[in-house]
Amino acid sequence: MRIALLGNHPDGLQMAKALVDTGRHELTAFCGPSISSGSAELKPNRTSGDMEEILADPGIDAVIVAGNSDQRSLQLRRALQSEHHVLCVYPPDQKPDIAYEAAMIQADTRRVLLPILLGSMHPAIKRLQVLVQSVQSANWLILWEQQVGRGSEANDRSKGTTLAPYFPGWEVLQALGGPIAEVSAFAERSERLMEEPLLVAGRFEKGGLFQASLIPSARPRWRLQVTATAFHAELDFPNGFSGPALLAWHNETGTCNREAWPAQNLFIEMVKVFEDASQRNDAAASPQGLVTWQDAIRCAELDDAARRSVERRRASTLEYPEATEEASFKGTMTLIGCGMLWIMLVLLILSRWYPALLAVIVLMLTLFLSLQLLRLIIKK
Repeated sequence: MRIALLGNHPDGLQMAKALVDTGRHELTAFCGPSISSGSAELKPNRTSGDMEEILADPGIDAVIVAGNSDQRSLQLRRALQSEHHVLCVYPPDQKPDIAYEAAMIQADTRRVLLPILLGSMHPAIKRLQVLVQSVQSANWLILWEQQVGRGSEANDRSKGTTLAPYFPGWEVLQALGGPIAEVSAFAERSERLMEEPLLVAGRFEKGGLFQASLIPSARPRWRLQVTATAFHAELDFPNGFSGPALLAWHNETGTCNREAWPAQNLFIEMVKVFEDASQRNDAAASPQGLVTWQDAIRCAELDDAARRSVERRRASTLEYPEATEEASFKGTMTLIGCGMLWIMLVLLILSRWYPALLAVIVLMLTLFLSLQLLRLIIKK
């Protein structure tokens, strides 16, 4: 498969390298700033500063969207409209709107659309997920501490790639506890900077609570604890998520069990998911359901909810709107209907002096009811 890379985000570069290393794919085109020295082994067949020229090339099969903060959403939209398979660095934008739009475009083109979200794909996370699902309990508490290095954020800021998750790792929490129903986030100020601490708490739809903290540190580290009535597990990444992992858990008998994993290259797993989806020409993930674009939508919604919670100093409830044209139509019609009610109320009052305005009210009602017929031609 011939791949085009748009941008030089580190995740995009590593994704391209993982694809090329399989020997089944080649990096045909690159658009963006020069590839960093750490990925000098990536040698695209051609380099162009014109994204449209690359997307118009019929020889391109798939596109990796990896632009910086002011380009990524446009790159994603155009790559999908060009009817290519797409792998997109997360997040596509600071707001979830582009994620909804991408899902609707993909529903028309029927090409593969996957986010580069790796958290739930780690074998230690998958093992912990199996353990959690095997324990019948509704009283869960997940405690998660992420220590992240300051250096990477400073480098991204200097390169103009400051588009980053507000809180990274939502996919991990959802893999363990299911959909999140409510989020409450706390920071020192209402407009939190990316290098400042963040505390997030909330509850899952199916029961259970979580508390997660994001702490800037000179040394990255992940520590995650899951506690239930007769179960306790601790998952530790001493050198950060990219390093080795240690899992220890106690069951109802009190027996202590331990497992360990070496450092993982999760981009290799992402390649398997992408190849499986592209062979079936389906936007869904592999049969194991490792990752889908729906995960990107959910993570973007949770990021937005956490940001609003920090700004407004109150909890945010998740409603999970559908990313379909039918749902968009309902929302638009509701907005138009509410606006028309206010306008007709004003016209009804003025009709006491100008009776001709009654005809305008009838015309508006007829037009609005006619628009409802569009529901019959919208695809489910």
